[in-house]
Amino acid sequence: MVSRESEFKTLTEVGTLGRGKSKHRPRNDPDLYGGEYPFVQTGDVKRAPFYLTEYTQTYNAKGLVQSKLWPPGTLCITIAANIADTAILAIPACFPDSILGFTPHALKADVRYTKYCLDAFRAHMEQISKGTTQDNLSMDKLLKLRFWFPAYELQQKIAALLTAYDDLIANNQRRIDLLESMAEEIYREWFVRMRFPGCEAATFSKGIPEGWEVVPLGRHCRVVKGKSYASEDLVDDPAAMPFVTLKSFNRGGGYRAGGLKHYKGEFKSEQLVKQGDIVMAVTDMTQDRVVVGRAARVPDLGERGAVISLDVIRLVPKKVDPTYLYLFLRFSGFANHIKEFANGANVLHLKPDLIPAQDVVMPPRALQDRVSLIAEPMLQQAEQLAQSSRRLSEMRDALLPRLISGKLRVDALDIQFPPSMQPPSEAAQREAIAR
Repeated sequence: MVSRESEFKTLTEVGTLGRGKSKHRPRNDPDLYGGEYPFVQTGDVKRAPFYLTEYTQTYNAKGLVQSKLWPPGTLCITIAANIADTAILAIPACFPDSILGFTPHALKADVRYTKYCLDAFRAHMEQISKGTTQDNLSMDKLLKLRFWFPAYELQQKIAALLTAYDDLIANNQRRIDLLESMAEEIYREWFVRMRFPGCEAATFSKGIPEGWEVVPLGRHCRVVKGKSYASEDLVDDPAAMPFVTLKSFNRGGGYRAGGLKHYKGEFKSEQLVKQGDIVMAVTDMTQDRVVVGRAARVPDLGERGAVISLDVIRLVPKKVDPTYLYLFLRFSGFANHIKEFANGANVLHLKPDLIPAQDVVMPPRALQDRVSLIAEPMLQQAEQLAQSSRRLSEMRDALLPRLISGKLRVDALDIQFPPSMQPPSEAAQREAIAR
């Protein structure tokens, strides 16, 4: 009988672990980039839900020569910048030495189970990475950690239970993306391509229908600036006020649940936001300008609502339909226009007063209300799916430490693997039977 103590192993006892490669200096040499090979960075790993499919940069052939192309199924582990984030490659990709790549030995470790192990110990790995000037999780530190690797079949059972939650979350996200795409398409069809109801009878002057206005945005909404804060005002206490910061925005706009903080300081009543309120990021930590100027709708964060930080403004509708205003800010191209006003050497800042000063084309209120009737149910359904995903995440996170520690035993359970863990032939057969 195998002793439980012998089941605790380092990553190199159950697989291979190596650093990413980016040998060329300077690393930002433009001659390396713009090709067909994905170049994954720590931020891409952090944003990946489970499997990594999206990336922000690519290498060309010259970039590939000084790097390494890792195969799908590689577990990426960040060791600098954002510490101990993990994602499994769903595509071949390169990455720098701020990311480690883990490949499990056959029948020794399940890559999904290994990811869940690391996720369960993330707080500990962050703690041992603390440095005087910069946090860093070295390979030596990581290899001192021993994780519970029981029999391969048991690893798969545990991974199957947890993966079922992640599969539901991923399915919800696909539906959210579809609903938002539908809302965007309707907005662009009516107000960009100008194929709105009644457009055949409309008279246009310089590309604008008669009866539409070109006015400063501030005539239709007002700006409320967020609350400045000190680092000690941010607390890891759900009883404190939810705090909407720059991290609450997805790249390109929309609300990001994983970025919510909690705040214990004072604030003005007008800095409080509730479900359905529109917020905009006025800071960007990178030079990519993919967050600054982007809008999001606040979800249901409880009866108290949430406080907005100084990096965020609230846009309060005055003479405009709230849903139309959100559609305009998200999908009209306004964000791409206003982001160019942001400046700063390291951190981009957008002056809030510039936003209401911009001239915009405003359709009649009746047309705003009409598109709102169509788009609002889509946005609400997307928000309900996002709320469902947050609950699923909480349930998964509650199970995670109990399963990974072995406190919750599943040895004797007959667990059906979710579709994402089944061989392609079996998954296709089950789908055909279901139809």
